[in-house]
Amino acid sequence: MAAVALGAVITLGLSACGGGGGGGTTSGGGDNQGAAAKGEFNAALTKVFNPSTKKGGTLKFANPGEWDSLDPADTYYAYTWNFIRLYGRALVMFKSAPGPDGNTVVPDLAESLGKPSKDFKTWTYTLRKGLKYEDGSPITAKDVKYAVSRTVDRETFPNGPTYMGDMLNWPKDYKGPYKSKGANIDSAIETPDDHTIVFKLKQPYSGFDYLAQMPGTMPVPEGKDTGTKYQEHVISSGPYMFEKNEIGKGFSMVRNPNWDAATDPNRPALPDRIEVQLKVNADDMDNRLLSGDIHVDVTGNGVSSAAQGRVLSDPNLKAGTDNAVMQRLWYTSVSPTVKPLDNIDCRKAVLYATDRAGYQSAYGGEFTGGEIATGLLPPTVPGFERFDLYPAGPDNTGDLNKAKEHLTKCGQPNGFETNIAYRAERPKEKQTAEALQQALGRVGIKLTLKPYPQGDYFSLYAGKPSYVVENKLGLSVNGWGSDYPDGYGFLQQIVDSRVIRPGGGSSNVSVRIPDVDKMIDQSLTEPDAEKLKPLWAQIDKRVMEEAVILPGVWAKALLIRGKGLTNVYVSDSQQMYDYVGLGVQQ
Repeated sequence: MAAVALGAVITLGLSACGGGGGGGTTSGGGDNQGAAAKGEFNAALTKVFNPSTKKGGTLKFANPGEWDSLDPADTYYAYTWNFIRLYGRALVMFKSAPGPDGNTVVPDLAESLGKPSKDFKTWTYTLRKGLKYEDGSPITAKDVKYAVSRTVDRETFPNGPTYMGDMLNWPKDYKGPYKSKGANIDSAIETPDDHTIVFKLKQPYSGFDYLAQMPGTMPVPEGKDTGTKYQEHVISSGPYMFEKNEIGKGFSMVRNPNWDAATDPNRPALPDRIEVQLKVNADDMDNRLLSGDIHVDVTGNGVSSAAQGRVLSDPNLKAGTDNAVMQRLWYTSVSPTVKPLDNIDCRKAVLYATDRAGYQSAYGGEFTGGEIATGLLPPTVPGFERFDLYPAGPDNTGDLNKAKEHLTKCGQPNGFETNIAYRAERPKEKQTAEALQQALGRVGIKLTLKPYPQGDYFSLYAGKPSYVVENKLGLSVNGWGSDYPDGYGFLQQIVDSRVIRPGGGSSNVSVRIPDVDKMIDQSLTEPDAEKLKPLWAQIDKRVMEEAVILPGVWAKALLIRGKGLTNVYVSDSQQMYDYVGLGVQQ
């Protein structure tokens, strides 16, 4: 993502909105040989590759694991936020366009961006006229209000961000529309008519449009809501609706007959049909992409280690790939609630003993894995400051003497045992856990690997505080991409202790620092983005001082352009191919 300031004016830019390079003539036809024959390396990073306005065909996605959830209230993976825009429309959205242009926030359901009060505590949106669901019923402001109220209930919906629940002025003890049925929530959200929705914040926030683009503002008709089963058939407000959905296996979508392109300047809606396969073997995924059996690895994590050498050594295959720089940190959470890691010196021993070069290799090396990270903020995030509190030696393989020194200080001179969690469907995370197992073993820290399913990783396992303690998950392999392009959008959900939920689903797994919480609150009342930059660096350093996060790499990914794709581009807002713009050759 480009560095968009928190309090800056967000460019409207409607003239280029949503075309995603869709204008122009198709260059398709023929075999396309995995997009390599007509392409070149990094052809889709800053411009549209193979532009086309032609509609039709079936776009095929595959996922090595399960979806966290298709319900807009219950999802938090970056790829789901990218994909969900095909069947759901939020109040505003990031423009579907290549490169930095994709970082522009534009109106979606709303006629314009939010209109704030002078103190930035009240934000008003007016819906477009003529909006309809898949069944032809009208989309109203009350549906958006109801949808946002669902996001407060993190027991029913353990995944998803907590911004709306934390920032809006909800009634005391409000627990969402199921547990607080019939409660008057006008103190947080008012809908004076069917087209107007007014958000009331507890404190000023000049970046509210960033929150309004999240899936939580996608409308949900209360009469069609089925709670935890709603993900089995989300009522579409976008160009595609669900045809068949087998949870855990896959789903297909077809055109929504009641979607009106006249009300939606953002989505070209090129394919006639979309198919998604789940639980596809990660190594087999690359072969299927290269062969043309599928078009897109929906997770956007790039080629596996098994295929990397083959792709990079073959000029034809390499020409069909894009090496995307991501505003993402691959890291490992170090839990202070698991003994003996409740002692800071034991945590510091872990950071000193880590083989950073090995961590980088687990993700594919410098070229496709990323740059070795020494803090949280990636270099592209405003406020980034380069520092290193735990030097790993000239070869980046660790400082074993320092690690042993801190093990002695924490009363574990011979090391200790703990478990390390990772997502079973992600080979790079397994390789990371194995690399840490080997590196920490050099100083007597014994790690036992614990794989868990991707779909429930945060809701039931690594993100559930009681499970972490009971199962001694001292380390949890993790990753985080910015919710939106500024310091708050990157840091808040992984360092603010108040997002930790006893029932699970927490994106913050290990950071519980009161000083950091206070600095987060301080940022909300400062409208000057330049003044905020030093604060983001200060938060970064404070977290690293407590050694509760082990940074791995600031990420890059080698993405394969599937055979026959049109309108392919990497958007800085999505940091992967932008799924709204994609089409397929006929």
